[in-house]
Amino acid sequence: MKTTTERCVIATAIFILTTLLILYSSSTGNDITRYKGSFVYSILNRAPLNLKKWVTEDDYLPAIGNKTMNLHCGQCALITSSSHLLGSKMGSEIDQTECTIRMNDAPTTGYEKDVGRKTTLRIVAHSSVARVMRKPQEFLNKSQETIFVFWGPPQKMQKNQRGKTYRLIHRACLAFSNLSAFIISPKRMQQFDDIFQRETGRNRKKSHSWLSTGWFTMVTAIDLCDSVQVYGMVPPNHCNRNVPHTRTPYHYYEPKGPDECTTFLRSEQAKKGNHHRFITEKDVFAQWAKLYNISFSHPSW
Repeated sequence: MKTTTERCVIATAIFILTTLLILYSSSTGNDITRYKGSFVYSILNRAPLNLKKWVTEDDYLPAIGNKTMNLHCGQCALITSSSHLLGSKMGSEIDQTECTIRMNDAPTTGYEKDVGRKTTLRIVAHSSVARVMRKPQEFLNKSQETIFVFWGPPQKMQKNQRGKTYRLIHRACLAFSNLSAFIISPKRMQQFDDIFQRETGRNRKKSHSWLSTGWFTMVTAIDLCDSVQVYGMVPPNHCNRNVPHTRTPYHYYEPKGPDECTTFLRSEQAKKGNHHRFITEKDVFAQWAKLYNISFSHPSW
C-alpha cells in the first residue's frame, strides 16, 4: 500500500516527464497537426518537395504501341469540373492558353462559353473510363488534339485478361487509331501515395483515403507545365461550417447532382470506408501554389 507521500512523488514525476515531452515535441518543430473535421492530418515542416524530380521516362506507359509521353507546356489551364465556372464566360481565355487540361468525363459541348472547347490533356480515373467510352462523339472523335492519361489500381490497368479497365482502353485505341492514350505506371501510382503521405503525414490506405482525380491532375500539371492557372477550384476554407453558402452542384454538367460543400465535408469527416479528402488536398495545393507558379481563378484564392 503506497503512502500519500509516495503517490505525490509518482504524480509529480509523471507530470514533469509529460511536460518535458511536450516541450521537446514543440521545440523540434517537425510536425504541425491541423484539423479538418474528423480527419486529422499533419503539415510537415521540412524542406519543400520538388515534384518535378519525381518524374521518370517510364511513368506514362502507352496503352498501345510504343508512343512516348513527351508533352511539355509553358502555360497551362487546369479546368475543374466545378459548377463555379457556370456563368464565368472564361471559355475564350481558357482556349487561348497554350495547353488545357480537363478531368474525367467533363464535357465541353454546350458549355464552351464558360469552360472553353480546347482539350490538350484529359486525366481520366479508372471509374470514369466507361463513361468516356460511352460518348465517343464528345471525347474520342476529338482525340487528334487530345492526349489521354488514365490512372487506376494496377490490377485494373494491367495489360492482360485480368485488367478489365485496360481492355476498355485498348479497344478504344483500336477503334480510334488517332487516339493518344497513356496509363500511369504502377511505380508512379505508388509515388502519388508517397507524395500524399509526405505532404500530409498520413498514410493513404491506413487513413481510409482515396486520392481524387484532382490530386492526380494537379501533380501531373506541375510535372508538365511551367505555370498553371486553375479554373473553378475553391480554396480549402470555402466550406467552413460557420459560413453560409449557396448550394452549388459538384459538377457543372450535373445540375441536379450533389452539393459541392456537402460532398467535401462528408468525405473529409468520414472514418469508415475509403473517401476522397478534398479539403486536405486543397490545403496541400495552397502550399504548392507558392512553389510551382500556380494561381486560381473563379474563385480566386
